[in-house]
Amino acid sequence: MNFEGSDRLRRRFHDLIPGGAHTYAKGDDQYPEGMAPILVRGEGCRVWDVDGNEFVEYGSGLRAVSLGHAFPPVVEAARRQLALGANFVRPARIELECAERFLDFVPAAEMVKFCKDGSDAVSGALRLARAHTGRDMVAICGDHPFFAVDDWFIGSTAMPGGVPDATRDLTVKFAYNDLAGLERLFDEHHGRIAAVVLEAEKYTPPAPGFFSGLRALCDRHGAVLVLDEMITGFRWHEGGAQAMYDIEPDLSTFGKALANGFSVSALAGRRDLMRLGGMDHDRERVFLLSTTHGAETHSLAAAIATMETYRAEPVIETLWSRGERLATGLRAAAVDAGVEDHVPILGPPPCLVFGTRDAAGRPSQPFRTLLMQELIERGVLATSLVVNYSHGEDDIDRTVEAFSAALGVYRRALDEGIDGHLRGRPVQPAIRPRA
Repeated sequence: MNFEGSDRLRRRFHDLIPGGAHTYAKGDDQYPEGMAPILVRGEGCRVWDVDGNEFVEYGSGLRAVSLGHAFPPVVEAARRQLALGANFVRPARIELECAERFLDFVPAAEMVKFCKDGSDAVSGALRLARAHTGRDMVAICGDHPFFAVDDWFIGSTAMPGGVPDATRDLTVKFAYNDLAGLERLFDEHHGRIAAVVLEAEKYTPPAPGFFSGLRALCDRHGAVLVLDEMITGFRWHEGGAQAMYDIEPDLSTFGKALANGFSVSALAGRRDLMRLGGMDHDRERVFLLSTTHGAETHSLAAAIATMETYRAEPVIETLWSRGERLATGLRAAAVDAGVEDHVPILGPPPCLVFGTRDAAGRPSQPFRTLLMQELIERGVLATSLVVNYSHGEDDIDRTVEAFSAALGVYRRALDEGIDGHLRGRPVQPAIRPRA
């Protein structure tokens, strides 16, 4: 494939945009060298770049696109609303309509406030928890990679530059499925932890009794349970992972697939917590999610159209079945190539990822790069294996064929050494310290 146009634009991107992208996970360091396409169009499960290359795409807008790129009912709903105006000096009626639809999907929540990204929603939840409890610390699941761009979280990552030590010290970590470890944090920081923040699931499913035990721990220690459903929401189940696993969060956050890629996120939860951001109480008020663009009407129209599609069509069932078909095919291809121990297919069917391990069985960025290199050459763009509703069975089968050929190269690289097969530098983790 030819990437000359993308390569020329890449240099201009870096001249004008720090890091060359507005999201670190979209940076060209996440792709094989010289094979980081600049995209111009998407339709369904396919995307096209500036050089005219066509790909079956699996990043799904960093998991934000659940129905498909440019999904016609969603685009049409946004177009109709744009003709009526995008932003006003007072709330628009569509804000109430969208809130009613959303709360119908998430019945455990009593109030909702919309914003534009997941960071604001999760940070808003933490602010409510601190105001409600009068405490300052937060316990986060260390196995889950990202919660917010704000200091309370970024200070706990491998890129904490610019975050004061005093802020970093307020965030502590526990392991997923480890209730005993979380209880130790409550004991070590007695009376200081305001909230426990985690996703419902990543690659490992919840252990039996984990969420009921988590609920009991938070109740016993007076902490607010915040469930981040940015990824699981509108993917695991129409009501999110909380409906699938019968989780009882105090607050939960949604985004990404909520509006099929349009910028809408949501903070939802118990009325007694959410109302602290309003005016109908006698406690100190909380400045909660006051954003100029938080309720842009065309994005809310897109969210409503997305939710209507979920009600009318078998979206969730299709995400699970297509993902299962993909996982089954890829695992069989890995066995055929003799790399089943080196390229595991991980996660639940609606949100798969692939692992890459070297000959010694260690996680390997060079081998990840090699696999991506071979897939891109075969017309598959896959930093992950996240399906959307527009992936047809033929798209899945084509992807399995591409993987099968790529895994043959992977096997040879394991046997012969990777240097003769990898072109260019390895990819790197998006959040990493200076080398």
